[in-house]
Amino acid sequence: MRIEAETVERMVAWRRDLHAHPELAFQEVRTADLVARELAACGLSVKTGLGRTGVVGTLSRGDGPTVGLRADMDALPIQEATGASYASRTPGLMHACGHDGHVAMLLGAARHLASRTDLSGTVHLIFQPAEECEGGGRAMIEDGLFRLFPCDSVYGLHNWPGLPLGTFATRVGAIMASLDTFEITVAGFGTHAAMPERGTDTLVVASEIVLALQTIVSRRIAPTDPVVLSVTQIHGGDAYNVIPERAFIRGTVRCLDEAVRKRVAELVEAIAGGTAGTHGARAEVAYRFGYPATVNTADAVGVALEAAGTVPELSARHGEVVPSMASEDFAYMLEACPGAYAWIGTDGAERGPPLHNPAYDFNDEALSIGAAYWAAVSTRMLGAR
Repeated sequence: MRIEAETVERMVAWRRDLHAHPELAFQEVRTADLVARELAACGLSVKTGLGRTGVVGTLSRGDGPTVGLRADMDALPIQEATGASYASRTPGLMHACGHDGHVAMLLGAARHLASRTDLSGTVHLIFQPAEECEGGGRAMIEDGLFRLFPCDSVYGLHNWPGLPLGTFATRVGAIMASLDTFEITVAGFGTHAAMPERGTDTLVVASEIVLALQTIVSRRIAPTDPVVLSVTQIHGGDAYNVIPERAFIRGTVRCLDEAVRKRVAELVEAIAGGTAGTHGARAEVAYRFGYPATVNTADAVGVALEAAGTVPELSARHGEVVPSMASEDFAYMLEACPGAYAWIGTDGAERGPPLHNPAYDFNDEALSIGAAYWAAVSTRMLGAR
């Protein structure tokens, strides 16, 4: 499977245009307009405004299976430092996760597939808003994605620095972790810093809670169950000589297993409350369940690996990759429909900056590879003659 040279040139142009004009979650108006225009130019039927700014393009080729292909569109609130000629023109925003590349790859696949006459079935090309912590995948589903565009299976793809260019990686089961957040409010009795015995030191209590939370991973969950619990914020007080009445602890939890996920939530509340109570303080826990784990189904992983095997540039294919403890809201689509999520490597001769780094830039050499993979999944499912 190869993509035509003219389409590759267009993908590079699309990608760099999108990179120069990044848009945050649910604000992808210009991006959605570009996507809808290019899909229509290929002869696909187009639905806009699904999940607020999402777009679905449909290629119909008569009776047969129906497959969904998904790309995310949103950028991040990061000041770009790539120095590229096509760098972001919007201060404080940039495509630091490669979603510009994802959109361009799926548009390239649409253009290639539209020229094929040997397919039997339907391809829904899903351009999703708001992947970055805003749940655009869930918004599209709630807006009727799989009711309006039913799929036998759905496939997601993400560029992956840290893997060499030409690498394809996936696995059966959880490939990305769930994403939950918590805020613990420690309430005590404020006092003069010179008279700590007259009050309840909420900062000491908060410090002990932070340390105690680390025992969840080290002592309360089996070592064979991957969990990350990170405290990322501690706030309290405004003066050097005042012990504040309240302190705040915030953080995130990542899990691969749903039962473990629920257990960690219970332990955060129990440990925070117990530790605070020991010191005569109170702890109120606001625990928010976010993205579920991204869980691939076996049949779809098989299709993904077979499709990747028809792309000459994907010379290294891994079907049992180690999961990432980062998160991905394609998980919502996989809860609603069988499917597979995979990574393609983007590193050249030297490893570049990681995702979400101000210096990160999608490797344009991966565009033809990703588009060819999307096309290969479609032809594999729709039985190209």
